[in-house]
Amino acid sequence: MSQFILASNSPRRKALLELLEIPFVIEASNIEEILDPLKPIEEAVMDLAFQKGVAVFRHHLEDVILAFDTIVIVDGQVLGKPVDKGDAKRMLQLLSDKTHIVITAGAILSKQLSTTFYEKARVTFCALSEAEIDDYIESAEPFDKAGAYAVQGLGAKFVRGINGDYYAIMGLPVSRLYQELKRFGL
Repeated sequence: MSQFILASNSPRRKALLELLEIPFVIEASNIEEILDPLKPIEEAVMDLAFQKGVAVFRHHLEDVILAFDTIVIVDGQVLGKPVDKGDAKRMLQLLSDKTHIVITAGAILSKQLSTTFYEKARVTFCALSEAEIDDYIESAEPFDKAGAYAVQGLGAKFVRGINGDYYAIMGLPVSRLYQELKRFGL
């Protein structure tokens, strides 16, 4: 009997997948996350999500694997997860008083069918003071999130506007995933 497997340890992705009311288990992939600089950014993010899915699928050939990757782009720079406080500060300074793009790509893999997709959102930040940035970094919230912020958490106070899929900003585009899963018999 096949099962759905979320290839992520993200508590946000787990909570969002629960909105679909499907049973699933979690088995994170531990691949090295490197975007292919030769591909258009959307393709590179979808490829990374697919690689994460394949890493788990190899051990679960009878199951349906759900894998995701999220990036932030501001001023042509791709922001992943910050590596330390200084990196988080740099990212938040870049986002301050600007509009950036968040792309979350998904991959669904099964023996019968595989697909990749992505959703985008444009997020506009208010101007951030150095003290606001430092206080936010001290909360520790920025450290496991692309772009060093959580739109659904303390970082919400910095967001002036959103155009696009809110859940893509959180790392799992719920509606798009639901539509894609219909092709897999959900």
